[in-house]
Amino acid sequence: MGTHKKEYTNFQKTYIFLIITLFSVSFQMTGQGKVYSGDPDVSFKTARDLAFNKNRNQAQDTLLHILTKYPEYHDVREFLASTYAWDGNHKKARTEFQKILAKDTHRKTTWIAAIKNEMWGNYPFLALKLCKKALKKFPNDTEIADLQKSAQESTMIPTATAGAVQTISSEILNDSTTRKSDPDLIKTVRNNTIGVTSEVNIYSDVFDAMFYNAVKYARQTKYGSIIGRVNIDRRLGEYGTQYEVDLYPKIAKGTYAYLNFGVSGSSLFPDYRYGAEIFKSLPRSFEVSLGLRGLQYDTTTMIYTGSVTWYNGNNYWSLRPYFTPGDNGLSSSATLTYRKYRSDADNYFGINFGAGISPELNQNYFFTNDDRIVNLQSQKLNIAYFFSTHNKQNAWGAQLGIIHQEIPFDQGNYFWISTLALSWEIRFR
Repeated sequence: MGTHKKEYTNFQKTYIFLIITLFSVSFQMTGQGKVYSGDPDVSFKTARDLAFNKNRNQAQDTLLHILTKYPEYHDVREFLASTYAWDGNHKKARTEFQKILAKDTHRKTTWIAAIKNEMWGNYPFLALKLCKKALKKFPNDTEIADLQKSAQESTMIPTATAGAVQTISSEILNDSTTRKSDPDLIKTVRNNTIGVTSEVNIYSDVFDAMFYNAVKYARQTKYGSIIGRVNIDRRLGEYGTQYEVDLYPKIAKGTYAYLNFGVSGSSLFPDYRYGAEIFKSLPRSFEVSLGLRGLQYDTTTMIYTGSVTWYNGNNYWSLRPYFTPGDNGLSSSATLTYRKYRSDADNYFGINFGAGISPELNQNYFFTNDDRIVNLQSQKLNIAYFFSTHNKQNAWGAQLGIIHQEIPFDQGNYFWISTLALSWEIRFR
């Protein structure tokens, strides 16, 4: 019995030793297999052929393999980053471009590829930053200057998109270096948006809290944006619904229009509302507009408006006045908006300051048809923060505001209105 037990113990030791030895050999062989030992130029050419023949994953594996031994082979890393960009992995591409530019800031091709990656990813503000940095290294370079102009133009979209639907710059898609990858880029575009907004207005006196909710669907087409919206109000113990459609048709390069039509059977909204406005881009990143709004209750109220907007890098400034003729004279108001964008039009911090009342913006604060237009004193301040997920499929927003307003039926006395609004949008192809 003792002999058999000893033989069994020796067998266990031998078995464990063999397992450890085989594991060690396998690990060494695997490790050796991960170390690149070929001709990097030949492998690079093979990877390029694979990438342009829709074998992108295999090409990326080859490129990564080369970089294990030649991490400073910037042409390889740049091409790897470009394949990530074509696949819509813009953050991975950004990381690889940054690795190159951290070591060599004089590679013009890398700057250009990095800028295009941000444009394809619909990050025009990041593209604009890269353009400014690149022009410090390559002053007066026409290609980079043209990209800067395209990036600046792409930042001038908050009004026209109004539903934050994504587009890809046609100028960049026509680039011959990426034409073979157009289908992959187009797959990343989400032209449809569904969104919900909920807002509460809390009064310091006179009225109970009032609620506003909206559901919208937006679609980007080659002719411009179209947005359908259902507005639902609860105030003064009543519910009301309004149906609206907004159109932002493209007219010409740098020129587009805004068209609106809404209808409601509730006394909380005008029976009909409509609007039209023309927007025109000007040199030095300015934009101007001129338009009108109509609100039909028992009688029709016309409101004349316009805007002057300036896009300065990541900064957005817009001044919009409203002029409303009425029996009591001309009612006027104005709103100044500032936004600090981060990567794109979905990610920003904003401040809005306004003085005076416009019936287009303040429908909630007029409660009888006879008093729709009054020269009331009012001041408002609104702070907003909007952000999106990394893949830009979801976007959220929060707005907090305070309004100091003269009471419509008791002029000379005021109440405070605190507002909170939350929004969510989801994008899809």
